[in-house]
Amino acid sequence: MSTSPAPSRSELIEHLLQTRIAGEVATPRENNLSHYRELANGNRYFWLGLELGDRWSDEQDVLAVMAERCGVDEDPQHRQGQDTIDPELTVDALDRAVPLLRKAVADRQRVLVATGHPGGLLDVHARTAAALAAAGCDLVKVPLGLSADEGRIAQFAGVAVYERGASLWHTHSPRPMAEILDALPQEGEPLPDLVIADHGWAGCAAERGIDTIGYADSNDPALFLGEAEGTLTVCVPLDDYVVSPRFYEPLVAYLLDASGLSAA
Repeated sequence: MSTSPAPSRSELIEHLLQTRIAGEVATPRENNLSHYRELANGNRYFWLGLELGDRWSDEQDVLAVMAERCGVDEDPQHRQGQDTIDPELTVDALDRAVPLLRKAVADRQRVLVATGHPGGLLDVHARTAAALAAAGCDLVKVPLGLSADEGRIAQFAGVAVYERGASLWHTHSPRPMAEILDALPQEGEPLPDLVIADHGWAGCAAERGIDTIGYADSNDPALFLGEAEGTLTVCVPLDDYVVSPRFYEPLVAYLLDASGLSAA
């Protein structure tokens, strides 16, 4: 793991642009709009565990929120080609997450860290989990034997993941998080005070009323809508699968340093 100094805000923004974590990202405009439309049409796969009801049945309303909170092009006539994530909004969201991490440390909170995108964000979550544990937080241990969606729920480097066929899988499903949150009380364990996650893991936790920091790409609008409605606490916009997971290291270093945490 990198031990390089945390970047300044301006340095991080430049890095996000250079690595295409933000700025002109790889996710095409057509894919973004397709996902916004599916969510608006009530396809629950795209709700990521949140209960959106009929409040977002107009895809133009979804686009407006995504332009405001993620930085995609607000022009509804832009139907094809490149789309964007505003790096300023990425760093703003990291800054909004800082008080939650500081409170978690100050109160020795129970924290559950999870990812549905292990190919991109596992190291982001693992480094955050390790830093919180080193600072005295109680990392939630996933109960043994849990399963969901024809696979099993495991924990790797302190991060809850979904596994099938001895491989970590990419999943948008909220079911793995639901299984964990249902199982903890049954085992006499308290629920987490804070969840740090992505995809359906984050949406499910937020819907259950748990403070949640969620990472989301420009084609995953549900978490941004959850933050807009006050269900999800913080949604951090970023491309969640870039050329190398190492590109996220400065982002994590910035977040941990601003939170008073040491990189583990």
